[in-house]
Amino acid sequence: MIRSKIIIILSVLPFLYFAQVKRQYAEHNHGWYMFFGTFKFSEKIGLHTEAQWRRSNFILDNQQLLLRTGLNFHFNKQVVATAGYCFVQTHPYGEFPSKIMFPEHRIWEQLQFTSRFGKLEMVNRFRLEQRYVYPPVLKDGKYIVGSDVYTNRFRLLTRFSIPFKGQTIEDKTFYITAYEEFFINFGENVAYNIYDQNRAYIALGYKVPKLGKVELGYLNQLVFKSNGIQVENNHTLQFSITTSLNLYKKKES
Repeated sequence: MIRSKIIIILSVLPFLYFAQVKRQYAEHNHGWYMFFGTFKFSEKIGLHTEAQWRRSNFILDNQQLLLRTGLNFHFNKQVVATAGYCFVQTHPYGEFPSKIMFPEHRIWEQLQFTSRFGKLEMVNRFRLEQRYVYPPVLKDGKYIVGSDVYTNRFRLLTRFSIPFKGQTIEDKTFYITAYEEFFINFGENVAYNIYDQNRAYIALGYKVPKLGKVELGYLNQLVFKSNGIQVENNHTLQFSITTSLNLYKKKES
């Protein structure tokens, strides 16, 4: 109920100008297959790596390829700051396909806070993105990749995780996790849609010894297209592996 109210409030304002236009809605089934890796070089410094193979019709067709990396600074076990680069390649898919495949380059910065309340782990993540999107344009009767369009986006994620047994998520432990993430466009070149998308996720996880966390879950993704008319409701199967390795020797006390 709270989620529905927030979505309505954030989505209505950008669309008031188009009140006289009939909006178009589409539902898709996707599959996102993902790897997240954190590699620490010292107590404070580490590397974030990420690869996402996003498919339409669960796995049959191309949707997106996303590759992201960044440098982590660990203030302590609860607070981590990251800055880095992300590449996205988007393919035509679904009922509102782009004319051709096109790329996007992003610079991104984030702060992540981890808190514990008994068995419950809560993660809050604040992310800024500077996006350079190269949308298709029509030239000499055919579509080609156009010049970059710069936009800014703010993302807010809150995740909750709880183990089925014990107080924390240890090796050979099953757990359940869920998150909600909002995407807000701001600054120049934002078209008719300030509220970009919403993601709601729930999954079953298991911590594999020497590997990390493996999750299988469902993501509901609402995407509000920049034209202010088209809206996607994407039902997404998600499978992810998250690993963290220390590549240094700890000093003996």
